[in-house]
Amino acid sequence: MRTKILLQLTAVGCLSLAVAAAWAEETSMKDQARKIAQQYMLADTHIDVPYRLEDGWVDVTKATEGGDFDYPRAKKGGLNLPFMSIYTPAEMEKEDGDASESYELANRLIDSVEAMAARAPEKFMLVYSVADAEKAAKSGRIGLAMGMENGSPINHDLANVQFFADRGIRYITLAHGLSNHISDSSYDENRNWGGLSPFGKELVAEMNRVGVMIDISHVSDDAFFQVMELSKVPVIASHSSPRHFTPGWERNMSDEMIKALAKNGGVIQINFGSSFLTKEAKDWYDAMDEKRSAYLEANGFGEHGAEASQFSEDYRLEQPFPYATMDDLVTSFEHVINLVGAEYVGIGSDFDGVGDSLPEGMKDVSYYPALIEELLKREYPVDTIRAIMGGNLLRVWSEVEAHAQKEKS
Repeated sequence: MRTKILLQLTAVGCLSLAVAAAWAEETSMKDQARKIAQQYMLADTHIDVPYRLEDGWVDVTKATEGGDFDYPRAKKGGLNLPFMSIYTPAEMEKEDGDASESYELANRLIDSVEAMAARAPEKFMLVYSVADAEKAAKSGRIGLAMGMENGSPINHDLANVQFFADRGIRYITLAHGLSNHISDSSYDENRNWGGLSPFGKELVAEMNRVGVMIDISHVSDDAFFQVMELSKVPVIASHSSPRHFTPGWERNMSDEMIKALAKNGGVIQINFGSSFLTKEAKDWYDAMDEKRSAYLEANGFGEHGAEASQFSEDYRLEQPFPYATMDDLVTSFEHVINLVGAEYVGIGSDFDGVGDSLPEGMKDVSYYPALIEELLKREYPVDTIRAIMGGNLLRVWSEVEAHAQKEKS
């Protein structure tokens, strides 16, 4: 009897040691992930703070109640280089192509980013180059870069590429939810151009010349492949994910497109929205949109009114949203890695742009270490993780800068 008890105690002791060892290993990995996030450049190419502040101003230089970004959370997450999205709604471009309202809004949003940095110069620094980004990180400040989401503010004038570059824009997403005077949109059934417009093709060359990165998120497949043929430098997808997990959805990138992007030397920056990561979440949105549209049409309500918002809230209560998991998020990164290599993937979260659809365990800018931890668990080396965190994006940006400098000489 005594022997049996001793054996049981020994077994319990071994089990406790195993549990303790597993806990220690997990704790150690969490600590390592936090250190990596704080030690190396972490770039996120798409954060929708400016439009969020246009909708309702809060001081993001301090902790805020809502939203996905503010200074304390960004510092906690190790974020060095957020690209502030200068977003203009596609509907602002008139049917006759006039985009003057988009131009005005883009300038107001750039003003707001400049004000953010001016209000807290010890916390933020405006960055216009790779060298600026590195300088900001070394000084302990968060470098605020800017990307223009929707090319409508260019408003048919190639000179506006240089104008907005002088104001700090470092990439331009050629189109958004509707086709515009530059490009067809992946969301729009009305394809005016069969890809890029004649002006859009000129714009690609001008962006190469000036040194503004081309962003192919949102554009139609035809437009994407035309950009691949025309651009003399690598391009980015600032906030897209693999279409492999959302079959048939043109907003995400097919394997063929990802291979073409990698051959071009570009980078796909993974979008964190659940509907970009899983078919289940995408199907939920499709079903909700269909029922909401039918409801609004039957009752004569507008798509952007209070009734539309209320319907969405009620639908979510009746049909709980299927959030993606951290495993789903990392699997999207891994799909690209397995397809073309780790040097062609990065982070383009779409924080503050995808609403309440972020994966479990990745709810705001303080959560980047959780992504790094999952990559460590899958045994990716630190150098690979550093490349994904920001090294790949900086490589593309450097090549775009070098080409522009060569063009000027």
